[in-house]
Amino acid sequence: MCLAVPAKVIEINGEMATVDLGGVHRAVSTLMVPDISLGDYVITHAGFALHKVDEADAQASLDLLREMVDTVARHESEEM
Repeated sequence: MCLAVPAKVIEINGEMATVDLGGVHRAVSTLMVPDISLGDYVITHAGFALHKVDEADAQASLDLLREMVDTVARHESEEM
């Protein structure tokens, strides 16, 4: 199973882009999303940007993921 997480485009170099996901930078191909711009949020998989995501939707997804991680961490610490 794959988890689609929005990543922010921070650099574009030809048909490649660098995306930022919580401080982790990855190079991805932009061949499937040729109209990509700096600051866009994209869903990536296997080294490819698959499609753009609206910034508000990207932030909502990232907030929800952070909340899920915090909940799991809290739950694990209560079990100890």
